[in-house]
Amino acid sequence: MTTQTGPGAEQEPAVGEASRQTAGTRRVAVVTGGSRGIGRAVADRLAADGYAVAIGYAGRADLAERAVEEITEAGGQALAFQADVADETAMAQLFDQAETRFGGVDAVVNAAGRMALSTVADLDLAVLDAVHRTNIRGTFVVAQQAARRLRPGGSLITFSTSVVGTQFPTYGAYAASKGAVEALTLILARELRGRNITVNTIAPGPTATDMFLEGKSEELVNQLAAQSPLERLGTPEDIAEVVAFLAGPAGHWVNGQVVRANGGMI
Repeated sequence: MTTQTGPGAEQEPAVGEASRQTAGTRRVAVVTGGSRGIGRAVADRLAADGYAVAIGYAGRADLAERAVEEITEAGGQALAFQADVADETAMAQLFDQAETRFGGVDAVVNAAGRMALSTVADLDLAVLDAVHRTNIRGTFVVAQQAARRLRPGGSLITFSTSVVGTQFPTYGAYAASKGAVEALTLILARELRGRNITVNTIAPGPTATDMFLEGKSEELVNQLAAQSPLERLGTPEDIAEVVAFLAGPAGHWVNGQVVRANGGMI
């Protein structure tokens, strides 16, 4: 059994705060899991689009600080805040930081996640609980904050996985948790009727992140890459482009959807 983790650390104060400007002068994004992998690529992409970015991270303060420094050096604005996505108090504090320092919240991207690979028969139920705490409860907690805080014209983007469709063996706990995320998507979009806020979920295929690659042989990685007609793994930047589309004006007519960003993998 292989276990990979995303968020799950105790909260700490914000680090690497960028300069504050007058409220309402820019769009603002909250990106959980934003210190590495897909989340980091999303933070960079949204910053390049002019968003001030509040990066939520789990345990790697050094990576979060580096993300803030690089965004700031490129002319953007960012802060980082350590928080467990499943902790409603910590998530409220992250959103407080975004509102206080940058003036509000216009896009929320929940890229934090946890994956455990095991057959159903062999999975430790404590691991199952940990996966579901991050992926189900964590998504729900972030969605609650987004529903309460997003300004009109805003977007919530969560993450599932294309394995919900492919149903590969050993992905039972992970796919089950992400199936719950997909179920939440249209329900929340309908609950936000009248507020001009969109809710969508991205379901990546195999993507070259540390979490995906950990514990996999080169042969297995090559087999998974070959599943797509494009015959390669996705990159975090591929997924970040989809986020940027959904968060931007061009994607605002897309609502309540699960977008399978997987290069055509069936």
